[in-house]
Amino acid sequence: MTAYDQLFRRVLSRLDAETAHKGAFTAMRVAARVPGLAAYGRRRLGPRGPGVEAFGLHFPGPLGLAAGFDKNAVGIDALAALGFAFVEVGTVTGRPQPGNPKPRLHRLVADRAVVNRMGFNNDGAAVVAARLARRRRRRGALPVVVGVNIGKSKVVPEAEAVGDYEASTRLLAPYADYLVVNVSSPNTPGLRDLQAVEKLRPLLTAVRAQADAVTSRRVPLLVKIAPDLGDDDVLAVAKLALELELDGIIATNTTIGRDGLRSTPLAVERAGAGGLSGAPLADRSLAVLRLLHGAVGDRLTLVAAGGIGSAADAHERLRAGATLVQAYTAFIYGGPFWPARVQRELARLIEEEP
Repeated sequence: MTAYDQLFRRVLSRLDAETAHKGAFTAMRVAARVPGLAAYGRRRLGPRGPGVEAFGLHFPGPLGLAAGFDKNAVGIDALAALGFAFVEVGTVTGRPQPGNPKPRLHRLVADRAVVNRMGFNNDGAAVVAARLARRRRRRGALPVVVGVNIGKSKVVPEAEAVGDYEASTRLLAPYADYLVVNVSSPNTPGLRDLQAVEKLRPLLTAVRAQADAVTSRRVPLLVKIAPDLGDDDVLAVAKLALELELDGIIATNTTIGRDGLRSTPLAVERAGAGGLSGAPLADRSLAVLRLLHGAVGDRLTLVAAGGIGSAADAHERLRAGATLVQAYTAFIYGGPFWPARVQRELARLIEEEP
């Protein structure tokens, strides 16, 4: 048991999950402001090796941080200093919103899982875009790939969703190394309905056109899908992504399922509704990844997310067809040195491949 494990069990696990997250993230950000400390952390903890090439970008390693941890792009350098090869910020919506009522984040420790119904709480696209612009101008910002994940504002009706995504794209695309359309969170009413191909096609087409209009480069565009899609629907999204010449698919977001949990029924009931992330998601996320790879091969970049808790998990996803992997919940349970440890062990596993 590491020192962080003891701290988590004795202190952090007793705190409200959202309060603990804010406190830990604030501590990371404060530490990163110490002159030279973030750069030192990146040198010591950052990924080593040849790196990964994906959708025209160079990633120093395959492991990145999934969206949801840094919703407002306030701690990119702090997270990069801990060893993540890339950081995906958001989900950002066109309009600022407070999210759902608290409590809205719960741990299922026995499952190394988290249930969240945050509801896309964020500062809004205009504020986040300004923050990203300031970071880009700042001397000393760490060289890390930054993805931006965008979603629908809750107050915007489904009929106006395309315009809402376009507004976010217009503001954020100039500062995104890659852009992700999130239509798979279970915590915004009606959002997952946008995964249906007949609704997803005009949405992705509009985002692509808007990104091209406001930038002088082609911003890589990905879509993030839910693990709860049926296999036929997964294949339909894959076919659409190829048709529209997207750059990749992220598989997968959180699940609304609760099957096979180790936690007691009372603990699950107390956690309530929302998206489940962490170890219980691993099998379905891996199955979706394999299904996608069988459909698209190497024509699209596949990013694996969901239930990746170790270097072995990450390596399995790479062998199943992913080019990049993302984590979030395992970082919460594993602590600040988890990403560097996984990057190091994953590099060793890749080197040992026959």
